[in-house]
Amino acid sequence: MASRINTNFTLIPNRKLRRSNRQTSCYSKTLGSGFQPISTFGNFKALPLEIFQIILKYLSVKDISMLSMVSKTVSQHIINYISTSSGSKRLLLQDFHNLELPDRRQDSAILEHYRSLGLLFKRCTLLLPTKERLKYIHKILTEVSCFKFNGCAAPMQCLGLTCYGMFLQTLTAGWDELECHRVYNFLCELTNLCRKMQMAVCSKPGSARKLELRIRLFCRNVLLDHWTHQSDSAFWLTRILKPWPMVNQARLLYIIFGPISPQDGQVVWQKMIEEPTDEFSLKGLADAIKLLYDASTKEWTADDVISLVDELSVVPREWLLENNARLLMLSGNNICFTFMASKAVNGRTIELARLIVFLALVCEKELYCMDWTVKMMQKVCKVFSTPVERNNFLQNVANAFACVIMEMLQSIMSGDRDEDDRSFLNLFHLVHAQANFHKEVLYLTMNTSLSA
Repeated sequence: MASRINTNFTLIPNRKLRRSNRQTSCYSKTLGSGFQPISTFGNFKALPLEIFQIILKYLSVKDISMLSMVSKTVSQHIINYISTSSGSKRLLLQDFHNLELPDRRQDSAILEHYRSLGLLFKRCTLLLPTKERLKYIHKILTEVSCFKFNGCAAPMQCLGLTCYGMFLQTLTAGWDELECHRVYNFLCELTNLCRKMQMAVCSKPGSARKLELRIRLFCRNVLLDHWTHQSDSAFWLTRILKPWPMVNQARLLYIIFGPISPQDGQVVWQKMIEEPTDEFSLKGLADAIKLLYDASTKEWTADDVISLVDELSVVPREWLLENNARLLMLSGNNICFTFMASKAVNGRTIELARLIVFLALVCEKELYCMDWTVKMMQKVCKVFSTPVERNNFLQNVANAFACVIMEMLQSIMSGDRDEDDRSFLNLFHLVHAQANFHKEVLYLTMNTSLSA
């Protein structure tokens, strides 16, 4: 018979070891005197700092970025690694002039690297005040000469500023406006940007071509071109333009977005005043104007934007009306109508009538629907308060067609003809534009009378 088990005693529970009583790893004896094993360092606390940095060499920038979020201590060790010569050499790639790979694969690879690097710095410096973050980042990036305003000897063939812009865009994405103001002010102090802009806008157009090119590349590649949301682009463009009076705003806008020479990338100041230009040369200016007009901010009213467009049309001197008309069409219906309505309200009906003629000419050249011009004129007619003013405007439009045709014809008859007969071709387009314009007016008139 099996013996009975004695249960007449008190069970003593197993005691749990205190953290301080757990066995210390043998690796802790090998740690340097400067290394303090903090619990938030996790299993890495048993590793010498040198071994931890060797491990980082085998991780991608994205992996290091993820690792930096483990704890404050890990993040600090990663910051220390970035500050080492080996860490900065590995992370701060400077192959900005390598054009060997086709299809710009090298370009996209290095841009993606600096996007990831921006995210890494964003996470590592998360707990620092904005001013301290910027100082630390500048200290690290100052080694890269191509990130500086005048740092690269061949800026047109360099991706340095573009990578810098991608880095800053990733770093500052999601920051509030006050912090972004501090970033812009920091960059201005760092590069003396405001002083350089003042020199460019106060000197004769084209007299400081290299400075104009540097300003354009820095503003476009660093501050403006990488944003996906229009509100962000509008914010940075506003920071660039708003400190200046309207005339200087127009000059800056032309420097940053105006047409450039395909050979050396320098701003072409005479293009708008010497001959009709193409849409490509005006697209940058039109997009910038639309950006400011559509910006949901109190810093830009419709009147501000229209005044800027008006000022822009005389930079450096008065543009050809055809180029002015093309810019308005590219800027969109709202801006075009508001600009024309402003002239109507201010009694500038003769200027407005000539503008209608060149809007029709652009429609004819670009094969746009001529009824767009007629409908735009119809909307402008509603701005006039009395039938007398409206009829006077329509008479001015008819006279403007005749005057512009006669001006072109006299120019051709006087022997002022281009080698490729552009003047004659322009007259040909204008005559057809007048015919199609009046055809659309007749259609509109007859359809209205028949439906009444």
